[in-house]
Amino acid sequence: MIEQVTTDRFIQDLERVAQVRSEISVYLSKLAETINKAELAGDSSSGKLSLERDIEDITVASKNLRQGVFRLLVLGDMKRGKSTFLNALIGENLLPSDVNPCTAVLTVLRYGPEKKVTIHFKDGKSPQQLDFQNFKYKYTIDPTEAKKLEQEKKQAFPDVDYAVVEYPLTLLEKGIEIVDSPGLNDTEARNELSLGYVNNCHAILFVMRASQPCTLGERRYLENYIKGRGLTVFFLVNAWDQVRESLIDPDDVEELKGSEERLRQVFNANLAEYCYVEGQNIYDERVFELSSIQALRRRLKNPQVDLEGTGFPKFMDSLNTFLTRERAIAELRQVRTLARLACNHTREAVARRLPLIDQDVNELKKRIDSVEPEFNKLTGIRDEFQKEIINTRDTQARTISESFRNYVLNLGNTFETDFLRYQPELNLFDFLSNGKREAFNTALQKAFEQYITDKSAAWTLTAEKDINAAFRELSRSAAQYGASYSQVTDQITEKLTGQDVKVNTTTTEDDNSPGWAKWAMGLLSLSNGNLAGFALAGAGFDWKNILLNYFTVIGVGGIITAVTGIFLGPIGFALLGLGVGFLQADQARKELVKTAKKELVKHLPQVAHEQSQVVYNAVKECFDSYEREVSKRINDDIVSRKSELDNLVKQKETREINRDSEFKRLKDLQENVIAQLQKIEAAYSNLLAFYS
Repeated sequence: MIEQVTTDRFIQDLERVAQVRSEISVYLSKLAETINKAELAGDSSSGKLSLERDIEDITVASKNLRQGVFRLLVLGDMKRGKSTFLNALIGENLLPSDVNPCTAVLTVLRYGPEKKVTIHFKDGKSPQQLDFQNFKYKYTIDPTEAKKLEQEKKQAFPDVDYAVVEYPLTLLEKGIEIVDSPGLNDTEARNELSLGYVNNCHAILFVMRASQPCTLGERRYLENYIKGRGLTVFFLVNAWDQVRESLIDPDDVEELKGSEERLRQVFNANLAEYCYVEGQNIYDERVFELSSIQALRRRLKNPQVDLEGTGFPKFMDSLNTFLTRERAIAELRQVRTLARLACNHTREAVARRLPLIDQDVNELKKRIDSVEPEFNKLTGIRDEFQKEIINTRDTQARTISESFRNYVLNLGNTFETDFLRYQPELNLFDFLSNGKREAFNTALQKAFEQYITDKSAAWTLTAEKDINAAFRELSRSAAQYGASYSQVTDQITEKLTGQDVKVNTTTTEDDNSPGWAKWAMGLLSLSNGNLAGFALAGAGFDWKNILLNYFTVIGVGGIITAVTGIFLGPIGFALLGLGVGFLQADQARKELVKTAKKELVKHLPQVAHEQSQVVYNAVKECFDSYEREVSKRINDDIVSRKSELDNLVKQKETREINRDSEFKRLKDLQENVIAQLQKIEAAYSNLLAFYS
């Protein structure tokens, strides 16, 4: 039997993770401080060990851990009870359930000591702070007005980017941040706005409704934006209690059981394919039957009340397991890797320095000159890997942009079949009326936008798989180059010190890889945002956001702008010329698709040419960003190794180094660094032990 976990338990687990994050953040900060103090002290002794990169990386990781949150993106069509669900989750009637989704104001709900709303604008204008009442008054519009704006293809608040709602709630204080998106069944621009947040969230809460099981709009969104993208989605079937209310005899147990079972079969048929992780079916851990209104009513009366029968205990248990165990442990595992890396670098630098302190400066210079060939090998490894990245970049940019070009050019081949499910209902008598014609044109334009958006989204999935495969191959190459690089650095150490390098057999091969290789392999992440997203094997590099920043849903805007409206006129003339005949409705539908295809095909070559260049540049930038960071990290490592030696020579030439005090200083540094690492290891192990 699944354990029933209350909100209180969920908050306790979040608090535990927040405490561990905070502890490890402090240890990382002290680790950076310890190394930094030693580097400063090196100026008056044997010189710096050139550990700047480690200090910088640890400091960034410490800051991100301290500020880290679990970000949940709430998606759902209009009238699915999203606000009621969120209020029940939060335990307070915070979000008004009657706010019209056509406001198109994406809202980020996060912790703040005081209740306030901050509006962020697109044009660079300074953010505006409001109280809740003014926010609701100013950014909520009447449904009739919203419908009119949509028909006129106008946005209610075109200058608003998003709103941040701060509130002193326990759930938010313990590290949860909620992104509440506009309704899915809205304009394509708003759907794209939600899509921009998908990669930067730990989990998606997809709210549906029992009385409207898997609508066309929901299936369409899941097919185009969720399927095949490796996203963690919790499906929340809201208002499950209304199944009973819809029955002729609500007290008929058998009728209720049959009705619920038929409904479950519908949801299973539509959602099962989104609930597979590494080939394993986890449907029961991802799909939940909820009664948000019942849960909210109970929680408003008593925050600690038992929510049995509302579906919330089972859902929150699963969400709790995912966030505080799977995600938190993965995040902290990477931080531990980073700390181990810094500790190893420090120990290796100390081990290199100690044998050199007693050496005569002239002898030291000779030894440094003797390792110049090895340093040349390191730059050669850098150049080879850089060349491979660039070759991969050029191949992928060319292949993917050509794939996009061919995809666009071939849209006409399947248009007549594909467009059928988007085509608005056509009543020729209505169309012949000037008053109805504009409404029909608007419906047709929206249908075409949906068609183009969906076709483009389908193509992006193929492109993402190709880019993912390319980066996985580069990750394997990084491991190989990293192994070669480590062999050369060991040779440098042996030639300088005259001592054999002891290989640490207690750690994995990955642990022995140089820091730059770990980053390139995706084993090291420093960016808090990317920990939430799906980056290169979890690394601090998010190529999907680079693509998204370059073009919204790959070329959609360009295609819609280039084609929508241009072919509406010819279609109208074609329909007007049909006259009134017996089979006019069927004939008009055929004529619409035929004319639409003709006009579409006419403009596709230009669109394919222009947008394929956008795709080429975007793909190129993904690999260029990766190459820049990899090259910078390799260069930093080579320069730091040379600087470490130059620093020692400079100090020997300018002052007498006290051997005993310097040995003690370096040994103390090594011991202090190991002590901080042990605290990080212990905090991480304790969290693992608690959940085991």
